[in-house]
Amino acid sequence: MLKIVTGRSHPALGQKIAHHLDMELAAVSIRNFSDGEIWVKYEENIRGVDLFIVQSTFAPADNLMELLLLIDAARRASASRITAVIPYFGYARQDRKDQPRVAISAKLVANLLTTAGADRVITMDLHAPQLQGFFDIPLDHLYASTVFLRRVLELELDPSTLAIAAPDVGGVKLARAYAKRLKADLLLIDKRRPQPNVAEVLHIIGDPAGKTVIIVDDLIDTGGTFVSCVTALKEAGAQQIYGICTHPVFSGNAIERIENAPIEKLFVSDTIPLQRSSEKIEVCSIAKIFAEAIIRTHNNRSISSLFEITDF
Repeated sequence: MLKIVTGRSHPALGQKIAHHLDMELAAVSIRNFSDGEIWVKYEENIRGVDLFIVQSTFAPADNLMELLLLIDAARRASASRITAVIPYFGYARQDRKDQPRVAISAKLVANLLTTAGADRVITMDLHAPQLQGFFDIPLDHLYASTVFLRRVLELELDPSTLAIAAPDVGGVKLARAYAKRLKADLLLIDKRRPQPNVAEVLHIIGDPAGKTVIIVDDLIDTGGTFVSCVTALKEAGAQQIYGICTHPVFSGNAIERIENAPIEKLFVSDTIPLQRSSEKIEVCSIAKIFAEAIIRTHNNRSISSLFEITDF
């Protein structure tokens, strides 16, 4: 038997996933004690159930703790298999020792999920795909590009003047995939980061003059890097600029920065709920992708076809 439960980080997404599967979410009670500690209880029998727990682990850390407790409670209630569905995998940017005496937090979170009792993880657009190697349990890595590419096609942009921009060297592979699908040119924005959440554009590799440019990235946090890229491209002669971002972290005044930037539209997914709506930000839901991955996992079918764009 298949059941889906959602934590409190993004219940709307859990509801959408369940709706696509024509199911109701399993009943669970979650509350905080007066000192802030989290308490969870499944309100229905899950013994022998194939359980999928939907919970994004963006800040605060309570979202991660809540997921661990949901996994632990399910294991102690004798669920047959527990899959953590993590649309946004928090702490993914802390994946190596880039300075002395720092934690590799992404590996720690992977270990915590396994120790809590997760049998499998389904996630989307990890900040670094090699994070999959941090897990000692099966992990399915989904991509939001299937949704974003369809939306870009609806804009009917001229391929002869279209260019895809990678905001840094790490994003080249993703940008190249979009450029290949859209038959567009590829640009690379060379930047340096003097301190965390601060980016300075040095120069642009490629010519954006007179082109419609789409900046592709896996996440936007403070918006500093993204807006710097937009400004640099505009100053270099780009005609129109769009953005694609899977995870709208949007900390601080990120939304205000994006609204004041010379950009036509920023397309984001709903792996993280938006703090507020904006005319320049359009949400493209990825619930259907996760729903399909869940039902295929439950039926022990391959999900590799979800990585392919069949509309092209």
